[in-house]
This record gives sequence, structure tokens and C-alpha cells, in this order.
Amino acid sequence: MAAQDPYRNIAAIYDRLIEPMQSGVRRVAIGVLPPQPGWHVLDVGCGTGTGMKPYLDAGCAVAGVDMSEAMLKKATERLGDRADVRLTDGQTLPFADDQFDLVTTTMVVHEVPGDQRGAFVAEMARVAKPGGALMLIDFRFGSLRGWRGPGLRLASGIIERLSGHYSRYRTFKDTGGVPGVLASVGLDVTTEKIVAGGNVAIYLVSPS
Repeated sequence: MAAQDPYRNIAAIYDRLIEPMQSGVRRVAIGVLPPQPGWHVLDVGCGTGTGMKPYLDAGCAVAGVDMSEAMLKKATERLGDRADVRLTDGQTLPFADDQFDLVTTTMVVHEVPGDQRGAFVAEMARVAKPGGALMLIDFRFGSLRGWRGPGLRLASGIIERLSGHYSRYRTFKDTGGVPGVLASVGLDVTTEKIVAGGNVAIYLVSPS
């Protein structure tokens, strides 16, 4: 395994650490855009494959890409040959134009270097079919909601510091989050669903 794989040491416990925080958001996301049998779906930054399983169970043809060989190994253990998983950094997706009904990514855009985020999203749009959709789930920096909001905002900052991603988290915030990235490549949010006390949003985009 490549020594530079940043997730090689935590892939085995990643789901126990992260999935409890993301599972509720994933359930809401499925409700925002319910999958249809026969859809072709791509998960960019698919990790251990937890986000792909609901689409497979709904009868979709699913592909996933990730930069971590260790995480993809876990995805393959979970899904077997039901999903087409490939190793890539996401900057150049190994798929033809206009291939997917839905292209999704969860808590990945803020981790992409600031000068590469626009290209990352544009590449997602390239492989989406005309009439298809992009779904981007990531941090939101607007007003908070309910009693959970402030605590989750504080926790998010601490987690990003500990993970070594805080500088990217800050530039993501300072440049307007997902809407700012989309605007930089001429795309607009068509639907925004706010979750996690205002700390996270599910953004839908029609790329064509």
C-alpha cells in the first residue's frame, strides 16, 4: 500500500468514528432526492462505501472513487462487486462525459485545496448527464439553529484542527463554502437543505 495514503492508519476504525455523525445526514439526503431504479450514480470521495449502499439497494448502478487505497479496500469488503470502485484523486474522473444521473460527494469539497475546488466541482459536472444532478454535502457557515447548532460548530472546528485540515476549512469558509465554489465555475444551487443545527447543508445543483 502506498505510504502516502493519508487514511491508511484509520480506515479500519473510520466508520466507528465518523459514520455516527454522517448517517443522519445521509438519510436526509436520500429524502431530498430519492434514487430511482436504473439510475447511474457516482460517489466522489466514497470512502468505505457507506454512502453508496442506499443507492445500490434502490436498484441504481453505482460507481465510487477515492484517493485512499485503504478506504477503497473497506468499500470493496462491504459491497463486493456490486459497485465499480476506482482509485483517483477526483481531479480527473475516469469516466466519460454525460454518464451519471447523480454525482454526489459528502464532506469532501472543504478538504480540497482552495485553488482546486472549482476544477473538482467542474469535473463532477462534466460526468453528469444532461438533466442530471449534483449533490454536495458539506459545511455551512450561516446562522445556527436550535440548541445543537453552537456545540456542533465548535466541535467541527476542533475536529478540523485535529485532522490537520483547518487551513482548508478556513479558506472554504472565507470563500463562501459550497455556494462560493459553485459560483466560481458558473453553477448555482437549486435546492439547499439545512441539517445539523445549521452546520451542514445538502446542496443540489442542475449542471446543465
